[in-house]
Amino acid sequence: MARNNKSDDSSKVNQLLSGMDKSVAESFTYKQRKALQKSISTQDWRSHNVDFRPTLALPFLPWSFYIVFLVGINRRGLTHTERFIAFAMFLLFIFVFGLAMIGCVFLLIYLLKSWLGIDIFPNESLGIWDAFKNLF
Repeated sequence: MARNNKSDDSSKVNQLLSGMDKSVAESFTYKQRKALQKSISTQDWRSHNVDFRPTLALPFLPWSFYIVFLVGINRRGLTHTERFIAFAMFLLFIFVFGLAMIGCVFLLIYLLKSWLGIDIFPNESLGIWDAFKNLF
């Protein structure tokens, strides 16, 4: 998304002030209005690295559904619950990644054992070495 220019920001400030009581809106000083304008112009929360928002309209239903998938740097302050969930997701990611790495290491050790011709259990095979040989 393109960043707002100054005229858009000042019109948004005017729109914000028009929604207030006239006496409250007129009480804002020039400095306060500029601070509001700066606050509006620095809202970069709308720009994301990945912004995927497809809409699904099902036939014969009066509603349409949408899915939002956003990726970017989180600039919001997190609540205690959000921090706990983020930490739990991080631990889950580390656990799954660790399991995948351990599985890859065991697979490599098995392939190395088979390549060297070491037969720990005679007449037993998982068939992984044969499938690997057929690839190359």
